[in-house]
Amino acid sequence: MNMSRLTVPVVLFIFKRPDVTEQVFNAIRSARPTKLFLIADGPRPDQPGEAELCSATRAVVSRVDWPCEVSTLFSPVNLGLNQRITSGLNWVFSQVEEAIILEDDCLPHPTFFPFCQELLNRYRNDERIMMISGNNFQKGRGRLEASYYFSRLFHIWGWATWRRAWNHYDDSLRLWPEISRNGWLQSVTSDPNAIRFFHKMYQDHLDGKHVLSWDYKWNLSCWLQNGLSVMPNANLVTNIGFGRSSTYAHDADSALAHLPLVPMSFPLVHPPFIMADSQADQYTMEQQFYLPEPDSGPAADAGAPPVLESPVTRLAKRKLRRRRRRIRRAGISRRQARRSGKGRVRSVRSTRKAGAAAMSGRRRMRRSRRRRAG
Repeated sequence: MNMSRLTVPVVLFIFKRPDVTEQVFNAIRSARPTKLFLIADGPRPDQPGEAELCSATRAVVSRVDWPCEVSTLFSPVNLGLNQRITSGLNWVFSQVEEAIILEDDCLPHPTFFPFCQELLNRYRNDERIMMISGNNFQKGRGRLEASYYFSRLFHIWGWATWRRAWNHYDDSLRLWPEISRNGWLQSVTSDPNAIRFFHKMYQDHLDGKHVLSWDYKWNLSCWLQNGLSVMPNANLVTNIGFGRSSTYAHDADSALAHLPLVPMSFPLVHPPFIMADSQADQYTMEQQFYLPEPDSGPAADAGAPPVLESPVTRLAKRKLRRRRRRIRRAGISRRQARRSGKGRVRSVRSTRKAGAAAMSGRRRMRRSRRRRAG
């Protein structure tokens, strides 16, 4: 492991969960950063017992027992996750040029910190790179023999960035109307289901149908700069906060809950080029940011929040699309395909054979007509 001293400031956001906060704080204690920002939201007045939980959580992070400059920003009232994150990061980047950022449920592997520190230094002046992520949701998939890849998605369960990048954050989605009218989302992904998902998320927020989380606004802010993120080829941070006490991550059985931590190997192997891995991004889009085909009828216009299509449904649709492509390549109708394959197209070869037979029959009929006419 790269054991160089951690000189990059670390930011920890906390709220009301002393149990998970203690685990994350102990990981930070092991890294021994020289500067630590502690940012806390306040209790909600209509939630019994929350004030006591907030106090207990703040007591956990007060136990800094290593040489460290500590700065705190504890709100006496509840700001909500979005305002607390954005105002907290505005405060941090008014004082420092770069930082590693964790929330109270994002548990990092020890190698997460040197990974971020090295790449913050490497890409500090590269305007193409907007952040360093500690997340890998690829389930072992990878195409490069490198320590990380580049992405057009921006995962924030443990991440790092610079003031120069955070300065582009737009909480108001000021440019969204122009982006949505002119099809700019196609520069991020050509997948129509993912485009529908993001379009609905941003448009519904501006229409007042739901409140959009700050990380979606961060994604759009980075896209507007044609920015990229760094994604590790090993998962360096796991979310331990899934459950009823979480603000958004309620499903304790989610495939993203408690992902295994995998250590990063050093020295880092850097990619030979800076381009987004479109295959990795497509996989993530299909797993997390997919909106089903729109239904017809009143429900389609009711403005309901997006529901992700199940992997089983997506697999069935892929099989159907492959079947139809085979039929088109064979040059026959779907009815002929059903007749020749008993309702199925088993392979391109069998489909082409059936198409050739159908074409031969049509030719014989044409020749017969010409003879009779002559």
